[in-house]
Parts: sequence; C-alpha cells; structure tokens
Amino acid sequence: MKSLKYKSGVLKLIDQTKLPEKLEYIECSTYKDVGRAITGMVVRGAPLIGVCAAYGISIGAAAFKTSAIKSSSNKTISDEFSSKEEFFDNLRQICVFFKSTRPTAVNLFWSVDRIYGIAVSNKAKSINEIKDIILKEAQTIESEDISTNRAIGKNGDALIRQDSTILTHCNTGSLATCAYGTALGVIRSAHESGKNINVIVDETRPYLQGSRLTAWELKQDNIPFKLICDNMSGHFMRLGKIDCVIVGADRIASNGDTANKIGTYALAVLAHENNIPFYVAAPTSTIDFTIENGDAITIEERDSKEITHIKNLPIAPEGIDVLNPAFDMTPNRYISAIITEKGVTYPPFDKNLGKLI
Repeated sequence: MKSLKYKSGVLKLIDQTKLPEKLEYIECSTYKDVGRAITGMVVRGAPLIGVCAAYGISIGAAAFKTSAIKSSSNKTISDEFSSKEEFFDNLRQICVFFKSTRPTAVNLFWSVDRIYGIAVSNKAKSINEIKDIILKEAQTIESEDISTNRAIGKNGDALIRQDSTILTHCNTGSLATCAYGTALGVIRSAHESGKNINVIVDETRPYLQGSRLTAWELKQDNIPFKLICDNMSGHFMRLGKIDCVIVGADRIASNGDTANKIGTYALAVLAHENNIPFYVAAPTSTIDFTIENGDAITIEERDSKEITHIKNLPIAPEGIDVLNPAFDMTPNRYISAIITEKGVTYPPFDKNLGKLI
C-alpha cells in the first residue's frame, strides 16, 4: 500500500484522520494544501512528512509565474535575472512555510534543505529547468524512502526470533512512510520470512495511531496481533508476554537519544526494568548529527482538544487545563539497538552512529 501518489501537479494522500472507518483520499493542488495536510494530521510519520514536503515545494515552485516587464518599444519581454531572484525568494518562503508545519520530525527539515540545496546548485539553469529538477528530486526522495524501508525491514528481521511477540507503539508502517514502514517494516519482514510472530499494538493516546492505523495495517496484511491500552504494557512485560519492543523515531540525536511519539520513554523504561530488548527503527535521515543529545530536540505541543475529545466527542470537563506534548525523548541508555537501512548499530551510539555516514 502506498500512502501518497503524485501526478501532474497534484499530490493525492490517504486521509489518515478518516481511518479506520473510511479509506479516503484528499488531493493537494497547492503547497498550502500540502502544509495543511501535514499540520492537520491527514499525513503523519517522519519519513512521510518529509516526502510530502518535498512534493509540496515542487507544487509551489511549479506555480511560480515568470515576471514580465515592458521594453522601451512597449513589447513584453522576460527579465530572466530579476525573475530568477523572485523565484528563489518565493522558493525560500515556501521552504520556511514547510519547516513551520511540524517542529520535531527531522526528516521534514532534511527533505526541505535537500530540495532547496539542489535548486541552488542549479541556479545557472533556467527557471523551468529548475522546476523540473525540484520535481525529480522529490520523486527520488520518494523512491529512496521505499527502498530504505525495505532495507530497514531486512536488517531488523535478523534481530527477531522465531515465535516472538513484539510490542510496537504508534504507527510506523506504510501510513507513516511512502510504503512498507520502519518499525512496522521490521515486523512485516519477520512475518514474510515465516517467523510466526505475534504483535502487541498499544492504542497510542491521544491520537490513537496504534488502534486506528497500525491495527488497520496489520489486519490488511493478516499479521496476528492484539490491541491493548497504553497502560497495560507493563503488566504484559512483567508476565513475560513480550519478547521485544520496536518503535520508530522522529529525531535521533548523535548520541542515540531518540524523540518519538509520546509514551515511548515509558515503554523503554519498562522494557529495561524487565530485561526486554528495546529497538528503534529509522532511516539514517532521521539522525540529526548537528545535536549532541536529546535535550536539544524541540518537542511539539499540540491542540488540547486531542486529549479532551475523541472524534469531536468530549471526554473531559470543558475549560480545563491540558498538557499535550506530541513526543517524548528516550535516553540512549534504554535503547538496545538502532536499526537503519545501513545496518544495525549498538551502543555506544555516540561513537557508532557516526560510522553510518
């Protein structure tokens, strides 16, 4: 399953806010449409957000119209130099716009910088050529994401034993990437290799990505799973019902500290207490080598209504104070290994992660 499709200037996205009740698509024909899809959680997941932003920049760049000025003979001519400066001013504004949509997922910033960088490196070409280059780069980022996820799945499969029960958090599958997934990609790979695995899916409050999205994906693939509430994981760990935990990541610091969906830190501590391996699966583009540790990661605070309501149904008193961080930070000491497309990395992460680049 693919979570997005691009054709002729339109980005078609699965509306993840409608799942699992309905499988619907929205069409984004402007870069602001794509931005609204990101902020509104129509799409989510660090790798997918990055790819959507790349296509959004391409859509915005394609919409730029070359300025025209009048010559002394009153004929309309194109001033290529001034138009190109205007084009790049517009491109920078679009990039800033996308960087403002979600602050935690580093793939978004990586993707935006990559698109802008390749545009600048081809500044000597015509505007139309640059537009084509931007689109081709977005398409390359999409294809790379798919192959990267497959490699993550294969590398992670080596860590999964026969007949394992795996706990996973949030959604890290095709709906969080272009296809296949990161942590869920490892689970898919283990299932495809015949390891007779079982999956424990926690609901992942407050946005219920586990119960709404991961459970939906696993059901589509006929992978055995059971759904639990978030606060049940420690119970099943203590009873020896869970063999390992696999999660994704939104940003990994150079020392291995990992920001991921809120609740990840608690799972890591519980896994450590119960001697259960805790794995992070993510592409190398999620590693932010510009920061030394997780304290430098910005944690997004989201709308209080995500906690006080479910599908617009109030579940808490009106007018109360709410805290709603979308992510938390798991210190590297609780992480057994980080699974990437380039291999599996073990502690000490501050030394070993750098070997991936």
